[in-house]
Amino acid sequence: MHFTSAEITAWIGAFLWPFFRIAAMLMSAAVFGVRALPMRLRLMLALAIALVLAPLAGPMPAVDLMSAQGIAITGQQLLIGIAMGFVLRMVFAALELAGEMIGSLMGLGFASLIDPQNGVQVPAVGQLYILLATLMFLALNGHLLWIEAVAESFRIIPVGTSGIAPEGAWALAGFAGQMFGWGVRLALPVVAALLVVNLAFGVLARTSPQLNVFSVGFPAALLIGLALILMTLPSVLFKVGPLTTDGLDQVGRILTGGR
Repeated sequence: MHFTSAEITAWIGAFLWPFFRIAAMLMSAAVFGVRALPMRLRLMLALAIALVLAPLAGPMPAVDLMSAQGIAITGQQLLIGIAMGFVLRMVFAALELAGEMIGSLMGLGFASLIDPQNGVQVPAVGQLYILLATLMFLALNGHLLWIEAVAESFRIIPVGTSGIAPEGAWALAGFAGQMFGWGVRLALPVVAALLVVNLAFGVLARTSPQLNVFSVGFPAALLIGLALILMTLPSVLFKVGPLTTDGLDQVGRILTGGR
């Protein structure tokens, strides 16, 4: 049995091009691309998913992988995967922003921990929100929904020279701004209450100058902030499901060109 170089190239491309899209999504997404996971483990996960989804990805273009057109196709698959992963990362960025705003008003802005997802320092309250949101995301099978979205992307945008339309890129930029708005709204109840507390201590400092407001205000703001977080945490975690659904809907708009 003899195989031509064109047949071998077609077989390799039928696996590698879906693998590039899947690997780009896993590396750039919030939960799948955490730096706490070794790179080898993430690559093995991408290979396993590609082995399952490659036969379902449809016919591949008869193009040489090392040609200019083949490199362009590879770049398109990477861009599609990165866009899908960026959407999930923005969902968790909204929760991180909410925790950072709350922690700053509580006086915990100086208390930072290493974020295992991004490898940078974030406030302790933001880290708490991210960890709890990750557990909620996995409990709701959000990781399976995102893998299903990757499989559906091969039907919407088959492997070829066509990629994300400019309208889809604008939809991605608009979604990033929308997530910042969600972060402000999630933190708004606690921020408003802590603002009233800070205003009260400001009035107290003016009426009683001999009182050391810093020694009294900081512990009070910290305790009140922790109590408010405890009260509002269930409602914040319940938003993980709607935010994930919005993210999946946004992935559809990005792939379909904003339609």
